[in-house]
Amino acid sequence: MVTRDPSLYGEIAATVRERRIPCVSLLPGQAIPDRVAVVITTPAEAGLVKHPRVLSVPEDGDRAALWAAVGHALHAKDPNGEIVVGIDPGPRPGYSVLSGNAVIGEGVLESPEAMVEFASHLRHRFPSRSIRHRVGSGDPVRRNRIVNGLLAQRRSVELVDEQGTTPRGHRRPRDMLAARQIAVTAGRPVVFPLAVQVTDGEVANVQRLSRIGSNGRFTIPRAVAHRVLKGEMTLSEALDSATDGSDAPRDPPRGASGREREWI
Repeated sequence: MVTRDPSLYGEIAATVRERRIPCVSLLPGQAIPDRVAVVITTPAEAGLVKHPRVLSVPEDGDRAALWAAVGHALHAKDPNGEIVVGIDPGPRPGYSVLSGNAVIGEGVLESPEAMVEFASHLRHRFPSRSIRHRVGSGDPVRRNRIVNGLLAQRRSVELVDEQGTTPRGHRRPRDMLAARQIAVTAGRPVVFPLAVQVTDGEVANVQRLSRIGSNGRFTIPRAVAHRVLKGEMTLSEALDSATDGSDAPRDPPRGASGREREWI
């Protein structure tokens, strides 16, 4: 790490300790040891760094793609080889980025659209690399949102049969392990966008989540649940619009039994 920026230093130092990555901290102009594989610095200081592999970190830049680039510099045996991104679709999709047999990055993102944005950041970090995206076949609605977003960016996309790829365990590490298995499994190339077809069961589940998110005060309408499932708005936005009264019904009336009715 080569920087005078205390904010970047604090962030990067904490992350390399957490990930147990060997790190040397230097100031611009100081000699960089030969054993250093990659240098992290600010965009303003990047021109002052003499090293073949320099990663500049904008203040608002994507950190997931940054750490994939760091992992590539540290672990990739073929620096020019193809990069494969395995994606386990869901409300918070898991991902695993491989270069050859080396896992250079993995994690969980906040939404299907965040996965598409991550792909764009990866392209920025690896502009000359071939990048293949393999998307698991589960959760059709969110899967198709991811696939369609990637196709809109002209990314290489394959659809992988998820049978046998999802391990047991807690949700978040399970998502990443499934994504890793998806990444190493050849799939069927996808060329044309896929239809995003919402089922009654999926709508009912989003409505159930809205009741949980509102502490039982209301259920969002079916039309709003459709918009959430299609990625037109988040569940949080739907709940916010309901509480400020802009798009959702007021407190639901009570039935003869005294229980609140659902607004559907």
